Amino acid sequence: MVTRWRPRVRHPAQMVVAGFAMAIGFGTGLLLLPAAKAGTDSASLLEALFTSTSAVCVTGLVVVDTADYWSGFGQTVILALIQVGGLGIMTFASWLVLLVSHRRMGLKARLTAATETRTLGLGDVRLVVARVVKVSLLLEVVTAAILTVRLGVTYDEPWPRAVWLGVFHAVSAFNNAGFSLYSDSLIGFVTDPWICLPVAGAVIAGGLGFPVLFELRRRFRRPRTWSLHTKIVLGASAIFLVGGSAYVTALEWRNPATLGPLDVPGKLLAGFFQGVMPRTAGFNSVDVAQLNPATWLGMDVLMFIGGASAGTAGGIKVTTFAVLFFVIYAEIRGESAVTIFSRRLHGDLQRQALTVVLLSVAAVAVSTLAFVVFTRHSLDQSLLEVTSAFATVGLSTGITPELPGREQLLLTALMFIGRLGPVTIASALALRLRVRMYDLPEERPVIG
Repeated sequence: MVTRWRPRVRHPAQMVVAGFAMAIGFGTGLLLLPAAKAGTDSASLLEALFTSTSAVCVTGLVVVDTADYWSGFGQTVILALIQVGGLGIMTFASWLVLLVSHRRMGLKARLTAATETRTLGLGDVRLVVARVVKVSLLLEVVTAAILTVRLGVTYDEPWPRAVWLGVFHAVSAFNNAGFSLYSDSLIGFVTDPWICLPVAGAVIAGGLGFPVLFELRRRFRRPRTWSLHTKIVLGASAIFLVGGSAYVTALEWRNPATLGPLDVPGKLLAGFFQGVMPRTAGFNSVDVAQLNPATWLGMDVLMFIGGASAGTAGGIKVTTFAVLFFVIYAEIRGESAVTIFSRRLHGDLQRQALTVVLLSVAAVAVSTLAFVVFTRHSLDQSLLEVTSAFATVGLSTGITPELPGREQLLLTALMFIGRLGPVTIASALALRLRVRMYDLPEERPVIG
């Protein structure tokens, strides 16, 4: 009797990684088709792979101009990859299973969807997946409608093109992707609130995460009943949005290459817009390459922290940052337990937060060192480009298309790792879960 070998997936995270990898491979194949590129020839393998990874990982970094290099078919492929990547490969697949099987979702599918959506209970996975899709499409449609009307009425775009531009930028904004069909991103609309504010609003909504959006829908007028996760996300997001916008506006107020030539309302709008984008969408209404180095550094911090979990944002997530902040605060105060909003944090959360941060710092530091050693670009530029890739932001000083193929492949790997998360990657690579059946003697080394 011949036994057929079947690959075993021991952890749902492995299926998430495999799903993203398959989507990237499929997108690469489509972008390699001659029909995907404007002109008669085809895109190179590296161009197709980089663009597909950036779209699926909702990053927005590009090595070619999206507006001119890709044909209508190629841009449609990119839009589809952004949508699939934003929803999450496994979330999207689970939703399809739900439609086809008429609510007959198996345990493995529920586990996989729970891993992608960060759902705490398996019983609610089917409902969560359906709501994720509904909320995403609703917010994208509203944003697309506003942009379409503005582009058609004010900028005299033909209505079919206005609709296409509105839909593309709405999907790109809500999924925090940052892809644009304008060669200069949104610099041409720097003082137009009817373009910048809807895009920024969609970015913020996508960056809050689906659990927060769901809870706000149910308990918007009862903040006392909000979960700890929602309170942390909303509080931290408000601080970083206001602080980031004020930081960018203050440092760039007199910069003649960015906010300097604008009037006061224009400066405030552009500063707010550019303060929102590091949360992690790569749109820009001013030339990022002309920003002050101090502004770059502040944006590096904002990008690295990112948005909320279970949403379309990247980075280490604001909840991770908040947990570590309160861990430090509790240690300084000499408290034995870490509490946030009158709730005690479990020790596992503290270890997970520390693991995520240290792995992320290592990935950014090693990659930045490689850029500084093997390219001619400055530390400031290298750090921004690497952080932007790892945090799946897409903001760039313009050096990505000029990089050698080796460094472009490094950015590709960083986008993949940053989208899925260091812990998810590590879990997927683990062959099995190991449970220690004994405890070792305890000892306390000297710290500091």
